[in-house]
Amino acid sequence: MNATDKNLTKFLNETAEIDPATKQPFAKSRKIYVEGSRPDIRVPFREISLSDTPSAFGAEKNPPVVVYDTSGPYTDPTVKIDIRDGLPALRAGWIEGRNDTEQLDGPSSTFGQQRLTDPELSEMRFNLHRKPLRAKAGMNVSQMHYARKGIITPEMEFIAIRENQRRENMS
Repeated sequence: MNATDKNLTKFLNETAEIDPATKQPFAKSRKIYVEGSRPDIRVPFREISLSDTPSAFGAEKNPPVVVYDTSGPYTDPTVKIDIRDGLPALRAGWIEGRNDTEQLDGPSSTFGQQRLTDPELSEMRFNLHRKPLRAKAGMNVSQMHYARKGIITPEMEFIAIRENQRRENMS
């Protein structure tokens, strides 16, 4: 199928929206963030309330369970989401701070350039216009490269916090 298939319901920039249910908090839980070594490293978790253990089994309060929250900014009532504008570029500041990338004028592949200039796709385009990045000459921007040099990037710290899932706070 392609963008000109007349049997498809049109997906247009002007009418695109997310289902309101995707922005609602989950029942009996709340989104929390664990901050890393700097304020722009905020890892989303979900704190899930548990029911108390019934008295027939030795009544006791159960502490909430904390799990990594894969919903991103969705389900966070403090975040405004417009699908046409895209999600915030979480890593942009981290990447820029390393000063080892440069911005391209646009897509470098023939396919990407053709899609960008295809007038049949114009009504489907959203407002987001981030330009691609590439490594500066002589630079390597992979996380493996940084790790081998002993550099802990914000991305690595984010993942470490996410994967640890606050185990040090569990009893």
